[in-house]
Amino acid sequence: MILIEYPKCTTCQKAKKYLLDKKLSFSDRNIKENNPKKEELKEFIKLSGKDINKFFNTSGLKYRELDLKNRLNNMTEDEKLDLLSSDGMLVKRPILINNNTCLVGFKQNEWENLK
Repeated sequence: MILIEYPKCTTCQKAKKYLLDKKLSFSDRNIKENNPKKEELKEFIKLSGKDINKFFNTSGLKYRELDLKNRLNNMTEDEKLDLLSSDGMLVKRPILINNNTCLVGFKQNEWENLK
């Protein structure tokens, strides 16, 4: 399992604690230092089964600064991928990659079946 997280993010801290409490083995990756590349993001989106817009950190400062709430609907998927891969702070976190699954954000009920 790979946990892509931002160490200062309280939701990421909860997710990491959850994995540790469950004694699940994982490697972690700081999203600010090692942001997912465009090809990785494509794969994560495919594995998650979610729309690309769910990968945007809508509560982040950068999201608001760039007025993405009003701009995303007029952007192509390729433009969105370019934007997400340009700055880890635009990406919703944590992201957990496990086998053929990708979970975005931390909702404990969605993480219950992890092994």
